[in-house]
Amino acid sequence: MLKLAVRNLLRQKARTALTLIVVTFGVAALILSGGFVEDVFFQLREATIHSRLGHIQAQKSGYSEIGRRSPYKFLLKEPEQLVARLRGLTHVKEVMQRVEFSGLITTGRGDRPIVGEGIEPGKEARLGTFLDIASGRQLTDSDRFGALLGQGVADALGVAPSDFVNLMVNTPDGALNVLEFEVIGVFRTFSKDYDDRAVRISLEAAQELLATEGAHSLVFALDRTEFTDSVARRVEEALSGESMEVRTWLELADFYRKTVELYKRQFGVLQLIILVMVILSVSISVNMVIFERVGEFGTQMALGNRGTDIFRLILKENSLLSLFGAAAGVALGSALAWVISQVGIPMPPPPNSNAGYIAYIRLVPSVVAMAFAIGFVATVLAAILPARRASRLPVAEALKQNV
Repeated sequence: MLKLAVRNLLRQKARTALTLIVVTFGVAALILSGGFVEDVFFQLREATIHSRLGHIQAQKSGYSEIGRRSPYKFLLKEPEQLVARLRGLTHVKEVMQRVEFSGLITTGRGDRPIVGEGIEPGKEARLGTFLDIASGRQLTDSDRFGALLGQGVADALGVAPSDFVNLMVNTPDGALNVLEFEVIGVFRTFSKDYDDRAVRISLEAAQELLATEGAHSLVFALDRTEFTDSVARRVEEALSGESMEVRTWLELADFYRKTVELYKRQFGVLQLIILVMVILSVSISVNMVIFERVGEFGTQMALGNRGTDIFRLILKENSLLSLFGAAAGVALGSALAWVISQVGIPMPPPPNSNAGYIAYIRLVPSVVAMAFAIGFVATVLAAILPARRASRLPVAEALKQNV
């Protein structure tokens, strides 16, 4: 029966080629669209982590809820001891301190409210591989009184690298403190809202500005994002007696979660449309083939073949078609993904962002397997009803088609 199915496919060259083309391009389309969406997820995830948030953050309990209103109540008094305890955990590359503050940035031409961060420049530079320096350069450990300004802050004040600005903040004791900083660079992240009000200075300068030796957050950079949840559990265990909260980048990145949910729904609709198109196209092709072969089926049944034999023969033919078509679709989709990724797809800035990016087609095994399965199953399903009708044809009526 299998040999007969192969011979029938080779005999019906035009119909076989048409069905193969439909399945092949359907599977390739699923691979390309799925790979594009996976690349969007990957780039947005890495930009979220490596421009600002890090993989994990640890702060005093309650800081995420009310810390913005009373930040100085949530300072870690001896953060260096915690860093020394945590930096040896498996998969942890860096543990860095941050202190956060709000205040005013002023120049001779105006002022602007800002949200500031005191950071460890060397460690943050290794973390911030997705931080886009629009002009100037990154902060270094030697830039004690240097500042990085968000793009929106720099544009609003009309300042550029080598200009000087003043930062004015209230200390924990309620005093007003002012320090002068040289603008070292202007940066952009994936979040325009953050860039419109962010200023980064060295941790030492921030502690001097705030008259404190504490820090608000410990930020962890890992060697691989996939280990985030397991490392977070170990960090919680290590800090179990410290009254601290540990949150992963996914818990901190509300924009990422909503974007992923949106794209998954859109991709689901696209998959459904491609599936329906494949089923309809294959159904039309199979119906035409069966109509042309009614006399052949009548002859087979007159020679003693049962209706179930005809049904199985048609299903085997279409199973072979679906197998070869899905395999060809995987090969075509993978080749197109590689070619497109060599060139890249220029993309406009996403919502709430200043900068565009280059998208690629990411070959993910689960997406490729799903596309193959959809192409195979859709083709077999499309053949069931036509095969059932052919297997139930009256022998005498079918033989008339040979006249």
